[in-house]
Formats: sequence, structure tokens, C-alpha cells
Amino acid sequence: MTMTSQPLTFSDCLLPEWPVASRVRALVTSRAGGVSVEPYGSGVLDAQSGGLNLGLHTGDEADAVIQNRNRLIAMCGAQPAWLEQIHGSSVVDAQQALLALERGQSPLKADASVTDAAGVGCIVMVADCMPVLLADAAGRAVGAAHAGWRGLVGGVIEHTAQEVTRRCGGSADLHAFLGPAIGPQAFEVGAEVRAAFLDAAQADERAATEAAFVRHPSTEGKYFGNLYALARLRLARLGIKSVTGGEHCTFSEPEHFYSFRRDRVTGRFAAMIWIASEA
Repeated sequence: MTMTSQPLTFSDCLLPEWPVASRVRALVTSRAGGVSVEPYGSGVLDAQSGGLNLGLHTGDEADAVIQNRNRLIAMCGAQPAWLEQIHGSSVVDAQQALLALERGQSPLKADASVTDAAGVGCIVMVADCMPVLLADAAGRAVGAAHAGWRGLVGGVIEHTAQEVTRRCGGSADLHAFLGPAIGPQAFEVGAEVRAAFLDAAQADERAATEAAFVRHPSTEGKYFGNLYALARLRLARLGIKSVTGGEHCTFSEPEHFYSFRRDRVTGRFAAMIWIASEA
């Protein structure tokens, strides 16, 4: 069963406000604007539309997910290069990922993609992990990274930035947008996660890395981690000073975003960035 609703519009999405060329287009979808029903729905009882679940691996009806994906394509006018995300730090070329899909092959296994080609969407799906969008200010190349804690500590942001820069001829003025992720009041982790980040921190990052983890008030060996703060440290390491976003919590905003930690059985929303054929 699916729900009939109005077409997806940009008003259903979160749009980055950042100083990049107008040919760079980017968005983060929400739960609104699709056809999926609960538990993959919009999260709002009196909503005029169903949920925009974009994950085929979530248990939702495949027809509903495909309809939702087609709605995204119709609105954006770009082709999303879907990936099979593996919570790692590997980066692929979005054109190659798209070509694999067009040939009927399985999605490429990676957690980020980059492109300098117009009309090709770098896209990642999330439901608590942090999506990071990167763009050269002049719009020469863009990238999207799926940054859960494993990918973040493993350098997925750095690898994506390096690939975007390479496609700009080795020099780029990069800007970053941090999409909705589980917030620092909800992201409960074990001591091993904190230790992994501290081990990977440079000397001048150690104090700020420690500050990104707050001891759980009642559970020994547990902490609340701040993915946004940890991502900003990695971006600062790269010299990227223009960073926007990082203001939402997927766990505490059920009316807007899917959250795996909150619901377990849930959908996926997406962050997508592409270069328009015309500015």
C-alpha cells in the first residue's frame, strides 16, 4: 500500500545557505513529499503526503521507494548516483557509480562520491549518520560523504575533499555543509568510540576532541558524542573555514527526519549535491 500525495517540492527539503556558485545545487530531503506509509511515512498524522523513504534496504515496499526516488529526480533534473554504503571511508567517481547503475549492476560500495560533470548527483542516504556536502566555490567540482562515526574517524571527509580538489586541478576553495545527524544530546557511544577519535586526533586537536565527548550521567563507560564538532575538527585540519549546517538532531525531530536509533524500523532521507547544466 502506498499513499497518493502532492509532488515533491524544494520546500519539503533543507537547502544549504552557503557562498558557492549558483550552478552548485544541493539539498537534504526530509520525511515529507513521498508516498510511503508508516513506519516509513511523513511522521505527521494530518500530513497531505506520505513519507519520502529513499532506502530500498529498509523493508519498505520497493514500488514506494522507487516512486519516491523518481520524485527526487523529477524535482532536481539530475541523476542520483546511488551507492551501497558500508560505513567506511572510500570515495568513488559519481559518473562511474551512475554508469554501473545504468548497466544494471549493483551499486558501487563506497561512502562518498565526487564529480565535476553537470547533471550527476552525488548522493548519500542517512538516518542518524551525518551527511557532509562539499563544493568548490566556483562550482568546478562537488562531493557528498556519508559520515557515521566509523567513516568520520577513518577520514571520509578528508578523502572526499581531496578528490574534489583533484578535480579542480589541485587547488580549490572548498565550502562544507553538515546535514542533519543525531545530535550531541542523543548520540550515546561507548568508550571505544571516544578512544578511536582520540587516537586519530592530531596533537592540537586533542583537547577539542575530548570536549566533543561528555560522560553519560548514569552509565559507566558511556559518553554522548558530538558528530558536528568532530567533523568541524577534520574540516579545520584541511583548512576549510566556511562550514554551515550542523543545527538539527535526527533523533529528536521525528516530524522531519528518519532516525534508526529512535525507531529501528525506519526509512532513509538523503543529501544530494550536483552541478547544474546552466547557472
